[in-house]
Amino acid sequence: MKQFWSQGSINKNKGMVENLRRYGVITSEKVAEVMEAVDRGIFVPNGSPAYADSPMSIGYNATISAPHMHAMCLQLLEKNLQPGMHVLDVGSGTGYLTACFALMVGPEGRAVGVEHIPELVASSIANIEKSAAAPLLKEGSLSVHVGDGREGYPEFAPYDAIHVGAAAPEIPKPLIDQLKPGGRLVIPVGNIFQDLKVVDKNSDGSVSIHSETSVRYVPLTSREAQLRGN
Repeated sequence: MKQFWSQGSINKNKGMVENLRRYGVITSEKVAEVMEAVDRGIFVPNGSPAYADSPMSIGYNATISAPHMHAMCLQLLEKNLQPGMHVLDVGSGTGYLTACFALMVGPEGRAVGVEHIPELVASSIANIEKSAAAPLLKEGSLSVHVGDGREGYPEFAPYDAIHVGAAAPEIPKPLIDQLKPGGRLVIPVGNIFQDLKVVDKNSDGSVSIHSETSVRYVPLTSREAQLRGN
């Protein structure tokens, strides 16, 4: 909902990251390093202002989030994206954040993207193959799958971190079930009015939830409803 700078004022990935630091969005050295390594320009449609601080359409009634939202989510999940950990990216879209997650958890970890539009899965894999995360895709610690992210992705569960890139009317239970004790889920929740919710699973399996900020995401819905634009 915020926009820290306008379209066209930044034309390099490094400049985008420098701006995110200048505005205080990025305070983590690791997040800055990863966002510098994964060039957002690879992951946006041709002709789009890749480094503008705004979401943009990627087709199929889906969007790639603004850079400041990606930075915020990476920082909220940073403690759960340590080398060797498992992370699930629901509604992985262009594959940008999945690639960032993969660099965070490294080759000993596991980064899984799930997206219900097969064409987006195919294009996201092609994007990742051109990015700094390509070696992780090739050796298998990073993968992207066609599926309904509302059901999570049980094969590689439980997860230390789960990120959801679309707004759910309520938090899907399978995602909480697939979260490891000590794990964290970041998900936009709501219909017209949405909040970015941070869900922490405690060691006894109970959960703590707080709202981080107001947001505006496309809805987390079925493939058919998304293609209809509902």
